[in-house]
Amino acid sequence: MIKRIGILTGGGDCCGLNQTIRGAVYRAKDFNYEIFGIRDGWKGLLEGLISPITLTDVEELVDKAGTYLGSSRTNPYKIKGGIKNVLRTIKNYGLDAIIAAGGEDTLGVANQLYKEEKINIVGAPKTMDNDLNGTDYTFGFDSSVTRAVEALRSLEDTGRSHHRVMVLEVMGRHAGWVALFTGIAGGADWILIPEYETDIDEMCKQLQRVYVRKRYALVVTSEGVILPGTSGEKEELDQFGHMILKERGVGNQLKKVICEKTGLEVRHSVIGHMQRGGIPTVFDRILGLRSGVTAVNLIHEGKYGYMAALKGNEVIGVPLEEAVSKLKLVDKKWWKLAEVFFK
Repeated sequence: MIKRIGILTGGGDCCGLNQTIRGAVYRAKDFNYEIFGIRDGWKGLLEGLISPITLTDVEELVDKAGTYLGSSRTNPYKIKGGIKNVLRTIKNYGLDAIIAAGGEDTLGVANQLYKEEKINIVGAPKTMDNDLNGTDYTFGFDSSVTRAVEALRSLEDTGRSHHRVMVLEVMGRHAGWVALFTGIAGGADWILIPEYETDIDEMCKQLQRVYVRKRYALVVTSEGVILPGTSGEKEELDQFGHMILKERGVGNQLKKVICEKTGLEVRHSVIGHMQRGGIPTVFDRILGLRSGVTAVNLIHEGKYGYMAALKGNEVIGVPLEEAVSKLKLVDKKWWKLAEVFFK
């Protein structure tokens, strides 16, 4: 029986999404399934923004970042009549199953639709934050960290030349995986992440010790960090209830604190959305392709309500419920590893 599969990409863009789409289209050919692209995440199912995808459309996506299908942070559960429209679109286009590529929000909607509306849905784990439970790594993370490490290396060059403390602010609202990996791999002298409150005095003493040794220092901070003694400003929320951080400026706050307490010259930079694009790393290309292939395999096996997940060296199916049950935060073991290098 020919199946019609719809695929969508929701939430923030990152490397690996195009490869997931490509992997799904290629694997679908093996089963004689038809793939339909759903534009702009869940918005596409709300508004009927759907069209067929062929090999010609995706064969050159193997090294492209972003998402060929477009994305949005639309939550159909927050829109009046949203779920009714989603169900109507699925019926009108004769879609037998949906592949949803996204993070906790996109997959949270997928899990709810599967449980409450009995929609045949499988997931693919996308987020540059690497905070999705149920998988060892998400595609998008490796590329974002690689981009951040390159930025830190550039700051190191100018910090060494001008004898400054250089602060790099990276993405990471609730989880500090990007800052952690960037800092460890890039040789940072201090790292700040949302999971653990920083001892500002100890940090400044450490930076002064480092400065005596090499006459510059490197600091990496997640954008979601709230410095002790400050309160996060009230922010606008998206449809999933998350703060839209915009320009919170923790890097700038940190620059002022370090300068005041140490007397050293400090500069800060924000890498921002540059982390999302660029050339995908080989790791993210392969993981994205494998995730797309596995998603179609799950549909072929009738394993709905599952997500393609990297476990060790294998990409297998895990329940969506497990993936969205909680955020995967930096644990004590990883933080202890980072602290080894604060000397």
